[in-house]
Amino acid sequence: MPQYYRPTTRADALAALAEAGERGRPLVGGTDLLVGLRHHTLEPELLVDLKGVTDLPEPIAVTEDGVRIGATYTLGELVAHPVFQEWYPALVEAALTVGSVAIRNRASLVANSCNASPAADTAPPLLVHGARVTIASLDGDRTASLDEFFLGPRRTLCGPGELVTRIDLPRPAPGSGSAFRRLTRRRGVDLATVSVAAGVGADGWLVLGMGAVGPRPLRAESPGPVELTDAAALDGALDQLLAVATPISDVRGSREYRLATLRVLAARAVLAAADRRNPREMAS
Repeated sequence: MPQYYRPTTRADALAALAEAGERGRPLVGGTDLLVGLRHHTLEPELLVDLKGVTDLPEPIAVTEDGVRIGATYTLGELVAHPVFQEWYPALVEAALTVGSVAIRNRASLVANSCNASPAADTAPPLLVHGARVTIASLDGDRTASLDEFFLGPRRTLCGPGELVTRIDLPRPAPGSGSAFRRLTRRRGVDLATVSVAAGVGADGWLVLGMGAVGPRPLRAESPGPVELTDAAALDGALDQLLAVATPISDVRGSREYRLATLRVLAARAVLAAADRRNPREMAS
């Protein structure tokens, strides 16, 4: 069994992780980490519990410009918060698909993102909403977009001895809307076969976040506005946006099935996001 350490300051947590290097892992909710320990797919020598650290960023801070989400903020807290429900509906929809109520009340959004699963449910909407991460180390803090943060399956910019201390979400532009759609197997492992989040701007600008169709969560943005009432224009835009998808065949679905499903879900998410745009904000 690994050693357990519960520091009370960020400096102590970072020092312990830096000393342990590849052998150390931070612990917040533990919904994935503890499963990995139980099945011996993860075998760290040191667990650094962050729940007692008093000088991490506060769990949530809402400003006129957006929201800052700390490392200990849970998915259960997120889905119940009225600001997320109003500004980031795609993220709320995605978070509600993660596990059970009990799991959401333990799992943190930051830790879920740090797992870097290609099928992570919260990753597509975070990409759509322009999330940025702050990575702390003994050398100081650095920031990166979430799109830059994901490197590959279970690989991120956060290296040994480092911590992601917060995620920043900018406030959505007036008149924009977002939505999330997901498909899973009816029985078996509850991982997405395909997932997609869509953001639609007041002028018809589109951005998609995609899960389970590449080695990492993917983001694609239209080069210009799209006339969503024109079926041919929407089809053409989806041709461009979905070209980045490179799904594989596995137990959850074939490559061909995933590509076909992705297109259907993307169109549904775009139209649902467009319906959520506020007409008064668009007019202003």
